[in-house]
Amino acid sequence: MARHKIVSRSQWLVARKSLLAKEKKFTKLRDQLSHQRRQLPWVKVDKTYVFDGPNGRETLADLFEGKSQLIVYHFMFGPDWDAGCKHCSFWADNFNPIIVHLKYRDVTMVAISRAPYEKLTAYKKRMGWNFKWVSSGNTDFNFDYHASFTPEEEAKKKAFFNYKIQDPDSSDREGASVFYKDSKGDVFHTYSTYARGIDMVNTAYHYLDLVPKGRDEGDQGPSWLRRHDEYVD
Repeated sequence: MARHKIVSRSQWLVARKSLLAKEKKFTKLRDQLSHQRRQLPWVKVDKTYVFDGPNGRETLADLFEGKSQLIVYHFMFGPDWDAGCKHCSFWADNFNPIIVHLKYRDVTMVAISRAPYEKLTAYKKRMGWNFKWVSSGNTDFNFDYHASFTPEEEAKKKAFFNYKIQDPDSSDREGASVFYKDSKGDVFHTYSTYARGIDMVNTAYHYLDLVPKGRDEGDQGPSWLRRHDEYVD
């Protein structure tokens, strides 16, 4: 950072305007991509999934809670884990403040994991979160939406994740899926994204992308990351 180029204000303004032109182009391209995402065909959900949560046993249709759109965050928390994934916890730190706004745009958002509901509740209390989090441990939901993998797939290092066969690196992975419920009560799967695809829903990363050091992760990825109650000043 000490070797960074230093210029006059007028020179900086020229460079900033040049970058601004690229930023505007990117914004327009992102708008186009978002439009194309909304135009994707849908798949009707014919399978019944029943989750364990604060309201007892609920189906996928129940999770909409009167809204027509549902966002599911696939939170990495396997049945035998003692705590939720620290990376997913980083993402989840962004959930509480936005859910009230999503609600007024006809969107319900929930987190889903395979861990028993009792473990989810205890961890949520530890983290100070209040978003809805349900367990899919008694269903195939995580497997059907390619966020969890069988022991055989994990051992062979071959599973369908992020739209290709690869080593999943874990029994459970991160992701986000979107569903729509029509006036007849039919539910449709409209979109899913995984791996770097979920960066766009991490507010903290967007702020880090603005500062001189950026994410400052190099080839190691977010090795700096801790759960928010584990940082030591």
